[in-house]
Amino acid sequence: MTPAKKIQPVLSTSQRLATTLKSARDIMRKDKGLNGDLDRLPMLTWLMFLKFLDDSERIAEEEAELAGKKFNPLIESPYRWRDWAGSASSITGPELLSFINQDEAVLPGGERGRGLLAYLRELQSDSGEGRQEVVANVFRGVSNRMESGYLLRDVLVKLDDVHFDSSDEIHTLSHIYESMLREMRDAAGDSGEFYTPRPVVQFMVKLADPKLGETILDPACGTGGFLVETFQHLEPLCTTVEERGILQTSTLFGQEAKPMPYMLVQMNLLLHGLEYPSLKYGNSLTSKITEIGDSERVDLILTNPPFGGEEEHAVKNNFPADMQTSETALLFLQLIMRKVRRPVRGAEPGRAAVVVPNGLLFADGVAARIKEELVTNFNLHTIVRLPNGVFSPYTPIPTNILFFDRSGPTEGVWYYELPLPEGRKNFTKTKPLVFEDFKDVIDWFDPRSERESGPQAWYVPIEEILEYQNGKVIQCNLDQRNPSAGAVLATRPPAELIVEALEKEAEIQAMLEKLRSDLDA
Repeated sequence: MTPAKKIQPVLSTSQRLATTLKSARDIMRKDKGLNGDLDRLPMLTWLMFLKFLDDSERIAEEEAELAGKKFNPLIESPYRWRDWAGSASSITGPELLSFINQDEAVLPGGERGRGLLAYLRELQSDSGEGRQEVVANVFRGVSNRMESGYLLRDVLVKLDDVHFDSSDEIHTLSHIYESMLREMRDAAGDSGEFYTPRPVVQFMVKLADPKLGETILDPACGTGGFLVETFQHLEPLCTTVEERGILQTSTLFGQEAKPMPYMLVQMNLLLHGLEYPSLKYGNSLTSKITEIGDSERVDLILTNPPFGGEEEHAVKNNFPADMQTSETALLFLQLIMRKVRRPVRGAEPGRAAVVVPNGLLFADGVAARIKEELVTNFNLHTIVRLPNGVFSPYTPIPTNILFFDRSGPTEGVWYYELPLPEGRKNFTKTKPLVFEDFKDVIDWFDPRSERESGPQAWYVPIEEILEYQNGKVIQCNLDQRNPSAGAVLATRPPAELIVEALEKEAEIQAMLEKLRSDLDA
């Protein structure tokens, strides 16, 4: 009697892809050259990036052939995925490592030539601004950390089963990739790339309400959270091929200074459907801001720029002499102000939503002059104060979201203090902020003309924020406390108040040290 065949379960697309990527990561765990998720995800990303490019090139080549047009490949043979990584390739072991790692190596066909990574880093287009430059910039920050060419071959076999020419698979991969990004950030802890929690991103995009046809910028885009959320906000609004083309090619712009996030954001946007991301590689602060003209300004800026760091002297020289500082957050705030579109020739005034550290609100000296320009030339209509733990575990620094536009000077600032859920002292990694926590502030935010003060909301006239002496600003204090907080403060335990006072003292001391170094520079 013939034994019955074992029926294999039919896996959904999500299950199959999750299993495939898990298997690839499990194989990577066996390689001594990789150190946890901080190494595995970047390695997996650049391999997936090359598979994505090859699948995209196959589609473009078929379309060109059907249309009777010449096809100019982005990546030539034998550097395409199908040539060295696909199932038809047998290159493995030391030969595979040599082909990837070395400047000069034996190629899959047997001849000698440039190694894979060396070839990719040298890609150039005729215009100097094509997709070749995107690939070259991505791979300038890439290295192969795997030590076993045999384990690497096993990983390639797994990834060859991922099909980027399937919209269903790409949609599923985008969610899997987001979860992998979170894992990497968690593994990095407070030493990792700064991470904006998705509920904060969703909240800022919802209130900024990007429109089709607008230009939207994140000058410190990291792994692309704001750009992805904005794309997903706008995509359902597209009803014509022309509108989709505008969204794909001339709506979203970003810049990232570090090679690893630059690679990760490219993959993140591609997986979410943005096929032609306009992303620059490099530090946004290296541009001389006094030379920024109207053609370089945008309708909307959504960003969480880095803070807590210090910029080099050469970067400080790109800013006006009386507003030079080494504090990254203050430099980015100036850049953002210069980049927001002016209401010229009947255009709508540009606007911005920006995450800033709490210390920026009360800092004086150079910071006061920068903030004076903000409230004098822009309408800083709203500051949403976020509670402790929102950015846990990446940073304990309290943060705020500034909402401003170029409609005119600030007459007064509305504040909204986001409360913690009942019974909670702070948000944590295990009990984080969720989008639903923003419900009340979303209902209150618009229309601005009908806002009312309450336990969480209050209004401060600009006269109570600015302080002058002999015609010069000496203070622009945006750190205005909730007048309804007194009763709550009185009921808090003394030990909790002492801890908060010590934290505030340390924060002030750090700001004073930065200001001292600025004055000595």
